[in-house]
Amino acid sequence: MSRTLTVRAERWQIAGAFVISRGVKTAAEVVVAEISDGDHPGRGEAVPYARYGEDMVGVLAGVETARGAVEAGCSRAELQDILPPGAARNALDCALWDLAAKQAGVRAWTLAGRARLDPVKTCFTLSLDTPRAMGEAARAQGRRPMLKLKIGGADGIDQVAAVRAAAPRTRLIVDANEALTFDELVHLAPELARLEVLLIEQPLPAALDEALEGYASPVPLCADESLHTRAELAACARRYACVNIKLDKSGGLTEALALAAEARALGLEIMAGCMVATSLAIAPAVMLAQGAAFVDLDGPLLLARDREPGLAITGSTIFPPPPELWG
Repeated sequence: MSRTLTVRAERWQIAGAFVISRGVKTAAEVVVAEISDGDHPGRGEAVPYARYGEDMVGVLAGVETARGAVEAGCSRAELQDILPPGAARNALDCALWDLAAKQAGVRAWTLAGRARLDPVKTCFTLSLDTPRAMGEAARAQGRRPMLKLKIGGADGIDQVAAVRAAAPRTRLIVDANEALTFDELVHLAPELARLEVLLIEQPLPAALDEALEGYASPVPLCADESLHTRAELAACARRYACVNIKLDKSGGLTEALALAAEARALGLEIMAGCMVATSLAIAPAVMLAQGAAFVDLDGPLLLARDREPGLAITGSTIFPPPPELWG
């Protein structure tokens, strides 16, 4: 099967800025891969992420190393052995899913054995800021069913308290992005429980999260930076109650679906997560989000504008992608 691969870098402005404990982003830089058989184009979008040693140059180069195999007709299963987990493999894997669906004349979820996709409700992320600013942001988003708050350390309790006061009926998740020490977590967790926080995401640096083994947190803990693929799953199951699965970490939808199945078998809850990206990156993750306990697919909502056609999003409800977008 002869194919043509094209790949390009794109830059999408963020509405304002996206601030976490590690820094500030004002634009989403994404890689778009398109694989065509001459009649059907398949597309995938991925986000190079510096925390994992990625940048645009490296991800584009990674895609190029797989060009020969992709254009010669490699399968999604074969792609798993050609590229390591990460953004380059994600862009190609999602493009192959899209291409296969269009070639078969069915939706991508049919290929995965699902009869349909249901709409999902995403949380909405509030960037790290002063307590007053985060409270004002929470008030503006207070009708959303769930908010995810970025904190930068043990003093984050002030931000959480401000958000809770501004949005008393909204469910809350706190994401530390590795900013806490174990002692700070032990001090902070009971206070977060008092504020009815549902989940604490990645409290400790991934390299130090062995300290969580045996710790009975009053708020369930969720792995993000600590989990990429099934290789880390056994360790995460000893330390966390939930795992955040992102296509850019797992290296595509193929591994993400397998990872979710094994995580559930171990009794872990699933969060379907994303980087800040357009609807093209989020569309395949809607399949991953089916049945997830937590959905964090608000990437397009954080942009100044999304690509067209994009996902239909009403409030916090994301509808299945149209075939013109993906799958």
